[in-house]
Amino acid sequence: MADRPQNAKQPKPLRPVTKTADPIISQIGDFRRYQLFFFLIIVLCKFGTGWHTLGHIFLAAPTPLSCTTANVTDPCSDECSETEFDTSVFQSTIITEWDLTCDKKQLASMSQSLVMLGVLVGSLVFGTLADRFGRRPMFLLSCFMQLVTGLIVCVSPYFWFYCLFRFLVAAATAGTMTISFVLLMEIVGPKKREVIAIFYQLPFNIGHASLAVFAYYIREWRWYQFSITIFSGVFVIYFWLVPESPRWLFTTGRVDKSIKVLEKVAKCNRAPTETIRPEIEAAYAALAARQPVKKGTVLDLFRTPYMRIKTICMANNWLVVCMVYYGTAQYVSKLGGNIFISNLIAAVVGIPGTCICVVMTKYLGRKKTLLLSNGCSALGLLLLAALSTQGEVVRVACATIGLFGASVTFPNVYLYGAELFPTVVRSSGVGLCSMIGRVGSIVAPLIVDLDSYALWIAPLIFGLFSVLSMVGTIFIPETRGSPLPETLEDGENFGRRKKAEA
Repeated sequence: MADRPQNAKQPKPLRPVTKTADPIISQIGDFRRYQLFFFLIIVLCKFGTGWHTLGHIFLAAPTPLSCTTANVTDPCSDECSETEFDTSVFQSTIITEWDLTCDKKQLASMSQSLVMLGVLVGSLVFGTLADRFGRRPMFLLSCFMQLVTGLIVCVSPYFWFYCLFRFLVAAATAGTMTISFVLLMEIVGPKKREVIAIFYQLPFNIGHASLAVFAYYIREWRWYQFSITIFSGVFVIYFWLVPESPRWLFTTGRVDKSIKVLEKVAKCNRAPTETIRPEIEAAYAALAARQPVKKGTVLDLFRTPYMRIKTICMANNWLVVCMVYYGTAQYVSKLGGNIFISNLIAAVVGIPGTCICVVMTKYLGRKKTLLLSNGCSALGLLLLAALSTQGEVVRVACATIGLFGASVTFPNVYLYGAELFPTVVRSSGVGLCSMIGRVGSIVAPLIVDLDSYALWIAPLIFGLFSVLSMVGTIFIPETRGSPLPETLEDGENFGRRKKAEA
């Protein structure tokens, strides 16, 4: 018998997977090669969240208007017959395009409120559809919709047309943000879940910060909009690289399809595949015996008492963090100065906050981290209210503390919410919370505008809401290291068992 060549490649040995109570993670491992690859491609869509939700800062950048009529200084007076925009900083904005000045000045802010309304609607609609029809088709639809509607905004002939398609872009962006996060969380095990969930938020901060760079080099709003939209063309790779969630397939009774996806992932992770089918079929039989397969809806979040309390308290956290983050960022930018630098600084603050959140959630847990970060926001903002008559340095320092706390809270509520809601309503739950959060985003600019009455009003409101959020967090159970709840029954019992065992 001929000897095997010594230089022949030996097949790499399989890496056994530790069996846990989670039937999906027991087949593919907590976080291996495939999960890393999936994270790196899915995270690309998160940049668009910062670009499209905050792009209004430069789409409607301040463009001073002056009156060129002799002996008239007020461009909004009846005596002024000719006006002129100062285009020394921005060559064109939606302000100059449609003359959104004087009595039409509020229309610019209204267009941004419609963007946040679009995120609100998109979060709920796409989240619900993803639970009912699958993560993959709704994710691909939202990515394609973001690209097409974003490009249409670039050629808007009328202001109402611009507002309509900015609303649709925002709805699509909400879909990509909500579903991509759920897709990621459903294949990552509890050991790495908090790290991945939090680092997943970094592209939002980077996207927010990069807006200042885009706007610095591109001073015409149509080309600026094109530059933050065309990146979505990369999402075509998702058609081939993003499979359906094996957890969603398993929970909704599509066991064969779930097994096929798991076998492909396991091969990529060099995990054994021969036990996948018998173990998944046995796990599904146990699941079906406990509770018949039922597709959940957002209403199921409120049918049972403990699930209802947890949903309300988590939604309140989202409401507060969106209100505080967007409101405080706008409050800081109102201090004036260079618009590019001020917005860059406001965005960069979120990067260390997000990184610190990784350490805090890993070692302190989700609940304590949320209590501390909301406490940080409350402290900074209540100090800002009390010291509103002090110098600019003091006020900026207090506002920065409040914004830093919110930047820690933001990634944590994504992680916490995804772990808290059961699989059959996870997208609906995260979508609902995101929708409630957008209410805070819509209200935040209105609260900031109260500074025309007194400087202390806005930070006092933000600070008190942060305290309210701390109180609500007390009623939410810790989720660190726990298997994801699968059914509505799991969702209702999750947290109670821990209390009983304690």
